[in-house]
Amino acid sequence: MKRRDFCLTALAAATAAASPAWAQSYGTARVIHRSPDVIFVPTPQAVVDAMLEVAKVGPNDVLYDLGSGDGRIPITAAKRFGTRGVGIDLDPRRIDEANANAREQQVTDKVRFIQGDLFEQDLTPATVITLYLLPNLNLKLRPKLLALKPGTRIVSHAFDMGDWEPQERLTVDHKQIFFWTVPGR
Repeated sequence: MKRRDFCLTALAAATAAASPAWAQSYGTARVIHRSPDVIFVPTPQAVVDAMLEVAKVGPNDVLYDLGSGDGRIPITAAKRFGTRGVGIDLDPRRIDEANANAREQQVTDKVRFIQGDLFEQDLTPATVITLYLLPNLNLKLRPKLLALKPGTRIVSHAFDMGDWEPQERLTVDHKQIFFWTVPGR
């Protein structure tokens, strides 16, 4: 193991140990050897609010934000609805920024940010999934989302899931929002 990888692994272990007990089982940081699939474009706050409302998030939910960027979706959910949240992003700068934002908003007991690959991360603890990815990434992710427990709510900013028809479509500030619920098997 290279020294850099060892240091990152040690940092990940220390971060996991310092995380709230509920978050320790939701994954740990790993060394990522590829660049992000999308550039960071923040979701406008009005769209964040609408995404959380259409998903009907609450204090009993665990929200996973895939490609979490600056952390605004899990942070808003924690602050407004008491929702626990996990943000996953490949970019360590975005993880640092999200953690700083969580500290500033005083929700570090409710949210956790993981540098990781959303295609490899275990998403099964989630009751709500939020995402703002590209259409090809949504399609690649779709089988993993459909395998989640029935009733899991999924909200996408801007892009749909191909022929998986959304239950709701909203337009907020000229931005599209799509909502699905994982069906029963």
